[in-house]
Amino acid sequence: MTVPQSAIVVGAGVVGVSTAYALARRGLAVTLVERHEEPGMETSHANGAQLSYLYTDALASPALLSQMPKLALGLVPAFRMRRRLDLDYLRWIAAFLRNCTRERFRANTLATLHLALESRVAMEELAGAHPLDFGYRTAGKMHVYRSQRAFDAARAVAEMKAGPGVVQHALSPSEAFVMEPALERAAPGIRGVLHSPEEAVGDPHRFACAMRDLLVDRYGAATRFARTVTRLRLEDDRALAVCADGEELSADIAVDCSGSEGGRLLRPFGIRLPIMPMKGYSFTAPAAPASPSISITDVEAKIVFTRLGGQVRVAGLADLGNFDRAVDPRRMAALVDGARRSMPRAAAFDRAGAFWTGLRPMTPDAQPRIARPHPRLAYNLGHGVLGWTLAMGSAERLARLVLR
Repeated sequence: MTVPQSAIVVGAGVVGVSTAYALARRGLAVTLVERHEEPGMETSHANGAQLSYLYTDALASPALLSQMPKLALGLVPAFRMRRRLDLDYLRWIAAFLRNCTRERFRANTLATLHLALESRVAMEELAGAHPLDFGYRTAGKMHVYRSQRAFDAARAVAEMKAGPGVVQHALSPSEAFVMEPALERAAPGIRGVLHSPEEAVGDPHRFACAMRDLLVDRYGAATRFARTVTRLRLEDDRALAVCADGEELSADIAVDCSGSEGGRLLRPFGIRLPIMPMKGYSFTAPAAPASPSISITDVEAKIVFTRLGGQVRVAGLADLGNFDRAVDPRRMAALVDGARRSMPRAAAFDRAGAFWTGLRPMTPDAQPRIARPHPRLAYNLGHGVLGWTLAMGSAERLARLVLR
């Protein structure tokens, strides 16, 4: 394949701006196209803000398979599966179930771990080269377990991941309380804590905006915001992105980073990716005297708490197959109530705001799809719940693929 000199990147979430940066810093003339008026307005806007480089456990697992009857009946409040007769959804579920074996769980988890470690290196290099302001810091992360069985299973997975760059420690409750006093005020019954001291946090929306400015000011990138790409056209010598307002953008290659759109632009070329939205929620509340400084994940409740300066970001819930982008007041109330029960003094919950929802683009095996199927076309899609974590690493992989 020919080496392109210019690229159109469709989508300005964290994956899109990272991909644009990876291409621009290698000398390509980049045009970044986004249907919203600024970057990071959809799934990237207000996610859990945790850069979880070591927590790459695939969703499809033997443990989840054992819960499928309860999930199918709607008996697990934190995780809901839509009942749909859509053929794509049924195919996705079948592929997901095939990935619930012990062997595939191990392979998928380790493959994502390798990409996440690449992403950590790329993020550190970015932070060293450009002093971007998005609240980036190494906060560490604690996974809190209230079941001895779940804690034992987590330690086994941590042992499976052991290798260079992987630092995790199993802590007793008393050890964890010394390290993070906020846990003493959490709901009772903590059996153990898995601590990853080198994990980081950062505000993904601020990151996307800072990267846009970097791309324009340092690398001369062009931007087209409030532009919806309706289709791509591939010719022998160029790729064209056709916008809803009639504008046609031209470059040597088009790169689809449209996230939860799930490869809509790729279907005319016979490419159907196994991507299914999984709706998640978050809110942000002022920090309180007992707010944690270390990022906390309550595993049983499936809720994360992340300190971002004077605010605490709380995220959780998973609604598989839900395409609705609107905030469901009942689900949001469930998240707020769950956060209060889990860590009642972690934030000023009575002043919670910035209620948000986003559609995470899930694949059955938890692996993003990064490919160049045509000399004029590439894509970087399907990052699931780890889009913020994997953005920089997947962008580097995409750039190497395009320029090799």
